[in-house]
Amino acid sequence: MKIKLYCAVVWGLAIALSDAAQAADEKPATEAAAPAGQSKSKLWSYQPVKAPAVPDVQQKDWVRTPIDAFVLAPLEAKGIKPSQDTDRASFIRRATLDVWGVIPTPEEVDAFVNDKSADAYEKLADRLLASPKYGERQGRKWLDLARYADSTGFQNDNDRLNMWRYRDYVINSFNQDKPYSKFIQEQLAGDELWPGDEQALVATGFMAQFPDNSNSRDLVQRKYQITTDITDTVGKVVLGQTVECARCHNHKFDKISQKDYFSLQSFFANIAPVDNIPAKKGEVEKAYEQQYAKWEEATKDIRAKKKAIIDTHREEALKYHKERYLTDSREAIFKPKEQWTARDRWVNHRLANVTDEGSLESYFREKGESTDAKTRDPKIAEQWAELEKLDKELKKFSDLKPTTSSNTISAMTELGHPDAPPSYVFAVGDHEKPLEEVQPAFPEAITDEKPDIKPLPFSSGRRSALAKWITSPTNPLTARVFTNRIWDQYFGKGIVTTVSDFGKAGQKPTHPELLDYLAHKFVNDGWSVKKLHREILLSSVYRQSSAYREDVAQADGENQLLAVFPRQRLEAEQVRDSLLAAAGKLEEKVGGPSVYPPLPKAINTASGNFQGDPAWKTSKDVHDQNRRSLYIFTRRSIPYPILDSFNMASPQEAHSKREVTTTPLQALTLYNSELIFDWSKSLAGRVINEAGEDEEDRISRLYQILFARQPKDDEKESLQAFLNEQEAIIRAKAADGKFEVNVPAGVKDKPLGDPVRAAAFVDLVHVVANSNEFIYRF
Repeated sequence: MKIKLYCAVVWGLAIALSDAAQAADEKPATEAAAPAGQSKSKLWSYQPVKAPAVPDVQQKDWVRTPIDAFVLAPLEAKGIKPSQDTDRASFIRRATLDVWGVIPTPEEVDAFVNDKSADAYEKLADRLLASPKYGERQGRKWLDLARYADSTGFQNDNDRLNMWRYRDYVINSFNQDKPYSKFIQEQLAGDELWPGDEQALVATGFMAQFPDNSNSRDLVQRKYQITTDITDTVGKVVLGQTVECARCHNHKFDKISQKDYFSLQSFFANIAPVDNIPAKKGEVEKAYEQQYAKWEEATKDIRAKKKAIIDTHREEALKYHKERYLTDSREAIFKPKEQWTARDRWVNHRLANVTDEGSLESYFREKGESTDAKTRDPKIAEQWAELEKLDKELKKFSDLKPTTSSNTISAMTELGHPDAPPSYVFAVGDHEKPLEEVQPAFPEAITDEKPDIKPLPFSSGRRSALAKWITSPTNPLTARVFTNRIWDQYFGKGIVTTVSDFGKAGQKPTHPELLDYLAHKFVNDGWSVKKLHREILLSSVYRQSSAYREDVAQADGENQLLAVFPRQRLEAEQVRDSLLAAAGKLEEKVGGPSVYPPLPKAINTASGNFQGDPAWKTSKDVHDQNRRSLYIFTRRSIPYPILDSFNMASPQEAHSKREVTTTPLQALTLYNSELIFDWSKSLAGRVINEAGEDEEDRISRLYQILFARQPKDDEKESLQAFLNEQEAIIRAKAADGKFEVNVPAGVKDKPLGDPVRAAAFVDLVHVVANSNEFIYRF
């Protein structure tokens, strides 16, 4: 009881302090109103972005871009000097991992190290940004925010075989350097702004990434949950605002009211997911149709028998299925179509999307398995037994079905109608407790601008108005939030460390003038993402050494002033992809349907969704198995183990920033994974092919591949001693003939010699690939 009382007191105090802070932040009522379009709050992030003056610094020769002056000025004020440039080999490894998400080749390292031209760094930056790998890396970062997945989640975790099109749209948008403003507009209102443009339609898949429960029996609630997910995601991802806090009550820290929240949500009141839009027929679509035709041909007799049984009670079965929904859903479901409201349209569209032949079988199961004499029907029980038998026969042909491709698009549209259902403020966020009705409006604390909504014959026009305001040069948040995310990618911390919270509860910027410089220039550069990356890559602050400095540790323990370049642990995809690249196995195909690399044998994937399909269908083509991690099928219920160990993004909601944990499981995954050991064998074979028979040369080549450097003398000695010791251990175990040795894979035109010595070299490669240096970039 005392604990509860204490918590209540603390929470009450926090609210009181917050309210006091808000009151202090408000202008007195007697002050003149803010100019049109401007913020009514003094919060720094709501103020207009203005180009700050570039600071005058003493160490002018260190300033390669204006970014450096903004970083250097606070350092000089503290009496701290920036670090010297890192060596070129370390720089290219750093930049390649940051821009491409994978380690460079030794040849790429040597070419840059030996390039004595004055514009060597510029050429490197341009080469990195021109590669399709740049779009793949940036695409992965955006997909974290978009809560991307290839399945719906919840208990059925149904496949979403169209979502890869959205993933490819994101990759291509970054590679084409599509203006960020258009990138956002397409994702929020592509169907309204560019009707007829297939890619703009695919782009609305951003909103369609919500986790979904096809079994939900409250369709009105499901609609509310979906629009809530979209509203929260847009607030967090694009505006850097925790608007979700205002769903149940006025925001306790920011001046965002419940009315603001539901006014923002009403921009999305009329949208619905549509998953059967025909896609233009390319190779993928044609291959899908050919494969699906094989399944249809093989199963046509079974499906015909099932249909014949269901047809005997189809109307009763459909009625039974509809009656399983809750009261407010049934009101729309059983209403004549000519009387449908906008909300009724959504409910019936949803019902059609989640109803199939399997849904109708529930009627037969109920009548056939019931122990209640009033419910059970002996004839239907016989039919149910036959349906079960046919379902088992049908499952035998699952392998014939396309597992990752499709010929349709998933998008969010307004179902061809301009009228939207009414929106309300809901008491404590409960959709069954409507209060006042609200219209689409922007948060009042951010702007007093009103949305310019122009309804279209096929859509409400609401989202177009929202997208145009969000991407307006006068919006104080959009450019700040995105440029801060890019800074966070390179330096491990954003200028605002709370990258998705630019509100009062978030952190204030460490370099506010730098943030405004980047945001202002970003907009003036036509929202060019590549130009933003290029300026950071060419700055002196990015070029600094990451070597430890005692003076910096004493003066700036958290390195907020960036006198030392911050080291970073590689992200999950960087670890896997770089290991594959080192092994010479990484496939470079860009785009296309998602793939299923092998899972550890211990993981049971036999039970899948309600149709009985396996949850994980390992790709038969070994080339697909070795594609970049970006293309691995993202099943919400089964995160890919290697990636999961290294803190991959959770697709359950917008994932703002990767966690960096250090756990025993990570070391155990790298050391014990069958896949990674196989890659070590391939890496050993590559080293032998490229370095020849001399063991010292092999060790040097291994270091060049993994670390972009030569080994030191003591490292050579340690590894040579390990090789000798490991050989003795393996030879002793192999003496009885029962021990299977692992030899390098893929060795070409070279005799391996002693297989025991070769097996010891595989173990050496495996150990070095497991080292801390490999999974960090410096």
